[in-house]
Amino acid sequence: MRVYPTFFKLAFSWMDAEKAHKIGFQGIRAAHRSGVGRILAKMTTPDPSLRTEALGLTFPSPFGLAAGFDKEGHGIEALSELGFGHVEVGTITGQAQPGNEKPRLFRLIEDQAVINRMGFNNDGAAAVAPRLKAARAALQRLHPDVRPIIGVNIGKTKLVELEDATEDYLVSARSLAPAADYLVVNVSSPNTPGLRLLQNVESLRPLLRAVGDAADEAAGRHVPLLVKIAPDLSNEDIDDVARLALDLKLDGIIATNTTISRDGLVSDAAKVESLGAGGLSGAPLKQRSLEVLRRLKNSVGDQLVLIAVGGVATPQDVQDRLDAGATLVQGYTAFLYEGPFWASRINKGLVKLRRRAAA
Repeated sequence: MRVYPTFFKLAFSWMDAEKAHKIGFQGIRAAHRSGVGRILAKMTTPDPSLRTEALGLTFPSPFGLAAGFDKEGHGIEALSELGFGHVEVGTITGQAQPGNEKPRLFRLIEDQAVINRMGFNNDGAAAVAPRLKAARAALQRLHPDVRPIIGVNIGKTKLVELEDATEDYLVSARSLAPAADYLVVNVSSPNTPGLRLLQNVESLRPLLRAVGDAADEAAGRHVPLLVKIAPDLSNEDIDDVARLALDLKLDGIIATNTTISRDGLVSDAAKVESLGAGGLSGAPLKQRSLEVLRRLKNSVGDQLVLIAVGGVATPQDVQDRLDAGATLVQGYTAFLYEGPFWASRINKGLVKLRRRAAA
């Protein structure tokens, strides 16, 4: 019997969502600091059969934590102890910023979904970089064979004008690339005004080229570079991004970010409207995210790594994404509803599904 859903209902469901997130994350980090996390890791470490080669790296599992949970790199080691094969930190901006006004995070429990308009609240690239470096060194010591992977997701500082966006992204790239296993350019959050305009291929081409060059130069090695796109792009725009990624020889695409759509929700419509603007994540995004993945796979074949995210909650969801062409899969929203042993359950479930398929 699973205990966490009852615990969530009693302890967190009534609480402000951002406060609940903060308390939960503090608990995970406290377990790490106390040494409990190291004990848990003996039970949550992914089975060796799940090791996945991607981006020139070996991932302990194809399943990882999407950007948004650990925005500033405070809990990479702690989250790795829960069984995530990779942790994507961010979104991080060139300058520190507080994000949007609170409240800015809302649960739709009936839909197993979340609406957020956080607005890239973070300490800024210069403050986050030393944390990444320390976490990477610590993981290398603990896992000399195959360690959890650190991804870094970068975005535009809100106060920076769109015409100056490239230089702002370069500030982050130069600071963060040396400690990143891979780098993601986020041009698809709905919570920074104008940001999604950068998904236009004419804007995206010079941005991605400049970030890739700056990251490799700063790190003294090739840093795998991916772009994260929105589920709200038209199919034609998705095809354009796929062609651009191939032309620029990017390493991959992450599909997808949150959606501005509110279609198909079972939550009370008036309540949803009262929550205001923001990106919707979780179960309602599942179908569209899968559609975007399949379209990308049809366009790029095996030439790019595709990372699937959006509406992922169960081992079968993860396997479905892998079967549809993803090399790696990420989750986030279900983590809030499923609790700290979610990644471990996903990994164990994947092993069972694969054994069943091979039988």
